[in-house]
Amino acid sequence: MIKWGVIGTGNMGGILIESWMESEVITDSQLHIYNRTFSKTDYFKKRYPNITVHEAATSIASEVDLLFICVKPLDITPVLKGISPYLNKDQCIVSITSPYQVEQLEQMVPCQAIRMIPSITNRSLSGISLVTFGTRVSPFVKGYFLQSLKRYSKPVFIDPSITRVASDIVSCGPAFFSYLTQRFVRAAVEETKITEEEATEMAAEMLIGLGNLLEKGYFTLPELQAKVCVKGGVTGEGIKVLENEVEHMFHHLFQKTHKKYDDDLDKIAKQLNEVDI
Repeated sequence: MIKWGVIGTGNMGGILIESWMESEVITDSQLHIYNRTFSKTDYFKKRYPNITVHEAATSIASEVDLLFICVKPLDITPVLKGISPYLNKDQCIVSITSPYQVEQLEQMVPCQAIRMIPSITNRSLSGISLVTFGTRVSPFVKGYFLQSLKRYSKPVFIDPSITRVASDIVSCGPAFFSYLTQRFVRAAVEETKITEEEATEMAAEMLIGLGNLLEKGYFTLPELQAKVCVKGGVTGEGIKVLENEVEHMFHHLFQKTHKKYDDDLDKIAKQLNEVDI
């Protein structure tokens, strides 16, 4: 029985755990977890009683076969440096943060390494997970990992050069469009007599229906817009507003996220230079 482990049971680590349990990709008896704030593991232990909770990162590292590192980018180097002596070549670590390339991970550990950037949409057993395999990943581990991943997401391989923008779309995108939807709802409430509850329900169901149309391949995005936007109609007037007011918004968004990404890369490079790996 292959043992899975998670270091860091915060937002994304927790989402992955619940995705695994719901998709039955593993059983709770296969799962080992560690978080430096012990209270964050209590929830999962109560919900999945057969999970093994560890009191130290070194303990979990020596126990599992597949170890997910779900901590903040600047915490990864200290974590990997601490657990490296407890890892062996047959094990595999999986980092879920975008600023680290697998080549950097491989320099810090004696085992196999994978970078997987998940999405909150994985919680509904859907959406994309961005995957990059290290050079030491064996055919068995690669096949096992991909088959497991397909149970709760769609794996997509990306070139390192598009890591940030792919992460913006897949991983950050749900937050961006959640915010836009909230502003959409707020404007409807402020401009008309609709209640927030009514507008929220309508917007949510619209998004679910939109997703289903795209998933089933009924329309592409441009086709869908054209079907709804009848010439001379109300939708067309709304599109004109969007064309005028949204023109540079997403350009600025990607510029900002890439600036933060570059800053993180610089901080990580300095951190790695200070650590003997």
